[in-house]
Amino acid sequence: MTYFTWRESGLTADCSSLEAMASRFEESARLMRRMAEEGFVMQKNGKEQRITHPDPATFQAWGFISEESPVRQLNLIPDQHDNNKD
Repeated sequence: MTYFTWRESGLTADCSSLEAMASRFEESARLMRRMAEEGFVMQKNGKEQRITHPDPATFQAWGFISEESPVRQLNLIPDQHDNNKD
């Protein structure tokens, strides 16, 4: 019997049929299109593909966790002392 091996596993590891795989891809495509409409972009960094958004609040509102270094993340947090000046 001829065959090929499906090597992608992150998205389809729990799928039991081609129909289930297709449904998963369609669901993912809808999500990606919605993210693009909301201002998210894909950036290539070497072999990595990173999903970014210019507004950290929008990024967080979607429930994503930033993979930036902790120092860079702290630079994005507004200084609370600036807001409390009288």
